[in-house]
Amino acid sequence: MITNNPNPNPNPQYSSNPAPKSGGNKTGFIVAIAILAVAAIGLLVTTISQNKQKGELSSQLSESEQLKKELEQQYYTALSELEEMRGSNEELNALIEKQKEELTAQKDRIDVLLKDSRNLSAARGELTKLRAQVEQYVAEINQLRQQNEELLTENTQLAEERTMLATDLEMQRSAYQESETVRASLVSEKEELEQTKAKLSSKVTFASVIKVASMDVEGYKTKGTGKMSKERRAKNVDQIQVCFNTTANEVAEPGAEKYHIRIIDPQGTTLQMADMGSGSFKSSSNGEEIPYTMTKEFDYKQNSMQLCSNWAPNQGFSAGVYRVEVYNKGYVAGATALTLK
Repeated sequence: MITNNPNPNPNPQYSSNPAPKSGGNKTGFIVAIAILAVAAIGLLVTTISQNKQKGELSSQLSESEQLKKELEQQYYTALSELEEMRGSNEELNALIEKQKEELTAQKDRIDVLLKDSRNLSAARGELTKLRAQVEQYVAEINQLRQQNEELLTENTQLAEERTMLATDLEMQRSAYQESETVRASLVSEKEELEQTKAKLSSKVTFASVIKVASMDVEGYKTKGTGKMSKERRAKNVDQIQVCFNTTANEVAEPGAEKYHIRIIDPQGTTLQMADMGSGSFKSSSNGEEIPYTMTKEFDYKQNSMQLCSNWAPNQGFSAGVYRVEVYNKGYVAGATALTLK
């Protein structure tokens, strides 16, 4: 007889052990799936990011190549346009050469930018500038062409006017040549008169030279007391005194006069010091510049008078013969010599 047993398990003491074991396996399995899912998601994100970067890089490379093509096309098209604008005008051709050099420099700058994908934006900007630059160059050349055409028209008109003026000038030239012959004759007469006048003036000037006489040149040494004593030994001389007497000359007008005194050392060099009034004057005999040592100005009254002038350069003198010349009005008025031992 079959009876209804609520517990079919013949071993009731082992009925609860399998349930806990099945639950632990399920939890581990779920955790493993979760880890794999996270890893898969991370891998997916990385793959998407890499694909995006590759896409951006590919896009940049494509854009870089496109910009290079545009650059080459615009550059060589611009060169071709500029070359077509060449002509016989040297100024215009020089401008075209300069513009071509500037375009080449701009192209080189863009080429450098295109080598780095990070500079694509800057390269696009420079390419835009290149387009504007070409348009500007073409406009400048067209403007110069127009100006040259206007100048050519003006030159044609001027040439016609010049031809008319040349005809008038030829007529006037004949009349001028006749008057020029008369003028040349008058100029010749005037030159002869001026030469005669200059000769007479030179003679008058020479005649008015105030000669000097009784020239006395001595070397002096200044003592500690301030007194001067004559000295002929060069190493002791500290100054040279030049004294002379003027002569009476009725041709010379009374009034301010000047003598140029020239002291020439044994080596033939004129003693000079700018801060002591030395300089040069023009010779009335031959027009040459003559250096002088010092000057002596005086009030001439057409009579004889004694004049003295000292040369104290604060430096030593060498032994030998010193020649002393006195000039008035550019002519030699007297000369003498001094020997220092």
